[in-house]
Amino acid sequence: MENRNTVVPACKSDVRASRRISLRAILAHLLAIAACLTTSAAAADELSLLINGKAIHLGSPAGSNLNEKNWGLGLQYDWERANEKWRPFATVSEFRDSNKNISYYAGGGALYRFQFDSAHVDVGAVGFLMVRKDFKNGDPFPGVLPVLSVGTKNVAVNITYVPKVEPKAVPLWFFQLKISLNSFL
Repeated sequence: MENRNTVVPACKSDVRASRRISLRAILAHLLAIAACLTTSAAAADELSLLINGKAIHLGSPAGSNLNEKNWGLGLQYDWERANEKWRPFATVSEFRDSNKNISYYAGGGALYRFQFDSAHVDVGAVGFLMVRKDFKNGDPFPGVLPVLSVGTKNVAVNITYVPKVEPKAVPLWFFQLKISLNSFL
């Protein structure tokens, strides 16, 4: 009599869970890298806490119940380049999406700064890699979106416009509160 072990193939859900765990590990590493960047000698660079909080859906279908309280946390690291108005940045974040599922993203971009005494307006774009439970089978997907940030040295509001990207999607405005951590570090 032969001793045979039965091999059970992995389920798709197991593979997806493994991908989500891997992405969480990647995001954890990115957060650690962002934290390490704060130890650099460049005092003008800035690490900020992002508090995700609001989405305003435009033209939602009747009877839809989209989540507009997109609570979550993230980090943004801005590099200030001497005598230049462009500010490159890196960002990682998680939040509850419109369907109340947790979404994760990591990316970067650049903002052009208009300075007005102690206030500023930044305009630019962010490129990112995102994971959402009910989009693209939970696989990471890339994106590029416009960004507007209005505030002061210590506090700003980041505003991103998300256009309709698939037939079922609804365009929206996404808001984050950005709080500088430099005074706490």
